[in-house]
Amino acid sequence: MIVEPKTRGFICTTAHPVGCAARVAEQIDYVQGEGELPAKYKNVLVIGASTGYGLASRIVASFGLGAKTLGVFFEREADGNRTASAGWYNSAAFEKAAQKAGLYARSINGDAFSENIKQQTIDCIKQDLDGKVDLVIYSLASPRRQDPTGTLYTSVLKPIGNPYKDKTVDIVSGVVSNVELAPAKPEEIIATEKVMGGEDWALWVDALIAADVLAPNATTVAYSYIGPEMTYPIYREGTIGVAKSHLERTAHELNVRLAKHCNGTAIVSVNKGLVTQASAAIPVVPLYISLLYKVMKQKNIHEGCIEQIYRLFKDFLCVDNMKLDDAQRIRIDDLELRDDVQQEIAQLWGNMTTENLPEISDIVGFRKEFFQLFGFEVDNVDYTKDVDINVQIPSIHLETV
Repeated sequence: MIVEPKTRGFICTTAHPVGCAARVAEQIDYVQGEGELPAKYKNVLVIGASTGYGLASRIVASFGLGAKTLGVFFEREADGNRTASAGWYNSAAFEKAAQKAGLYARSINGDAFSENIKQQTIDCIKQDLDGKVDLVIYSLASPRRQDPTGTLYTSVLKPIGNPYKDKTVDIVSGVVSNVELAPAKPEEIIATEKVMGGEDWALWVDALIAADVLAPNATTVAYSYIGPEMTYPIYREGTIGVAKSHLERTAHELNVRLAKHCNGTAIVSVNKGLVTQASAAIPVVPLYISLLYKVMKQKNIHEGCIEQIYRLFKDFLCVDNMKLDDAQRIRIDDLELRDDVQQEIAQLWGNMTTENLPEISDIVGFRKEFFQLFGFEVDNVDYTKDVDINVQIPSIHLETV
């Protein structure tokens, strides 16, 4: 069938299998072009492995380190005339490329918050990965979570204390408008922390410790974001920020447990703002990222997901003494938060209108990257051709979903 993009709000409800595969191939080509990294990790578990930073982490681990990778995600396969999700197509393309290169890759599709999926993952580690993993990447992004008690929590993107007013943009139409968000209720703050904080990361690490499947000196990394002061009211000082603070506290707690168990380490990596399904959903952030992309590209310091994660491995995870900030975090948002970058964005922010947005920002690039998340607007892909939407992930049939 011919697959076209269909949008609803801040998501695209269709995905293009050929376009997704082409994007995965581009990331693999980038890693191979940059060269091999020190083979510090042999068996890598990526929780949230099908899109964004998680997918990039799996690609770097495989094609940069030559590591065996086990990916956990919750994606949808094709059903009738309904395409699979982009993450499904991404994972299928990744696994096929890994197999072609002689690299081990296996995937588990299901709710990563559940005890069942945690146990399936442990069983797979024992069966296929010599019983141990030495690197665990936690890159889950979900709007809701059911905890072990069965309680379902839904996160919200809201300020805390006072209403928030600022500019935002419709990424499809390019219209700049004002937005006002009411402050979160106490129960919404708690729910957001439950979904996006460190509780599930800790449950994963505790399960791996209990099963004794962590190698000596194992490392676990969770991804986070801080952003500039201009987005603090909606991000760092909002409900998401509360959750991210909890994630950082969790890292310190896990460090103690891991040190006793296997001389291991837990770290939060603060990454750069990028076009993701999550960032597209946060008011104000798409507008900020559009300006950020423009400024960083002009300064020739822009990085996408794969460039960020390759640098994370090269400069931090694969060195003996990684440099951390005062809060013991990895900071690969350093280029984004450079004074000259933020000063230029601040100057542009006050003068921004619908009319001048295409000139002073990279809203066109933002929009293109947004659709590329779903396999559309990818160079050298013929979207007028019929494609088979029923793509299989080679290893999924091995698992009970």
